[in-house]
Amino acid sequence: MVAKLTLPAPAKLNLFLHITAQREDGYHLLQTVFQLLDYSDEITLEIRQDGKIIRNESNKNFNALDQIPLESDLCVRAAKLLQSHTNSKFGVEITLDKKLPIGGGIGGGSSDAATVLLGLNELWGCQLTIQELAELGLKLGADVPVFIHGHSAWGEGIGEQLTPINLPESWFLVIQPDISVSTAEIFADQGLTRDCDALTIARFLNDDVFTKQSNVFEIVVKKKYPKIANALEWLTSFSEARLTGTGSCIFAKFKSEDEVNQVLDALAKSPNNWQGFVAKGVNQSPLHNAIAALQKT
Repeated sequence: MVAKLTLPAPAKLNLFLHITAQREDGYHLLQTVFQLLDYSDEITLEIRQDGKIIRNESNKNFNALDQIPLESDLCVRAAKLLQSHTNSKFGVEITLDKKLPIGGGIGGGSSDAATVLLGLNELWGCQLTIQELAELGLKLGADVPVFIHGHSAWGEGIGEQLTPINLPESWFLVIQPDISVSTAEIFADQGLTRDCDALTIARFLNDDVFTKQSNVFEIVVKKKYPKIANALEWLTSFSEARLTGTGSCIFAKFKSEDEVNQVLDALAKSPNNWQGFVAKGVNQSPLHNAIAALQKT
């Protein structure tokens, strides 16, 4: 049995995001496309024989997570959930090298949880199926299943009803303005559009929907957070920019690596206190590629 694994936890973008209805229980029904990226957190899982689940706080980037209590940490919660579900006698020491911004709308916490579930399924020898892991992951958050399934996808329901789709592997610049967005505040806003016409996968794939559709949260976020509105305006001067999730991250698509890196250079020279990174869109998750390679050894 392997005693230690280091695995990626990739980011995602919402290429568009619509609300089509609201359920009686208050949950919103969504349509979106999840684009996986080749830019990731990195998680190291080391098996423990004593059954304890420990978060390693000596990590070089751990200061970014200081504000997250242990009981709220999605990595720890994922490990405890799998341990309870399978009655595993093993524990784990979790070390997180955090690159994805917290609360940015790019799935950082959800992806971390998915990587822990998939990694520990291997490390502990649980032998759960992808579907079983996805159902567990849904208990942690609506975005976790897309990372468990590991393929860019059309999402419906609350985001958990997934249909894999193949997307052009474009280049993206992702920018995080120096501000946090309250998701609860955005969902509660009376100006939020909650009755978008439903799209079909065929229409999305056959039409230039990226330029014709939108993220319904963007109008509300721009109104409440001028810094994000300014960032969208700046990035749109190079290529059409869009909010991902409920923010705070924004992104734009580019035709080539050279083109996107030129804009990244412009970002570095701008007076704005914004962080950014370049990533390539991928259809197959880097996490699943890593696990497939592991299973061949």
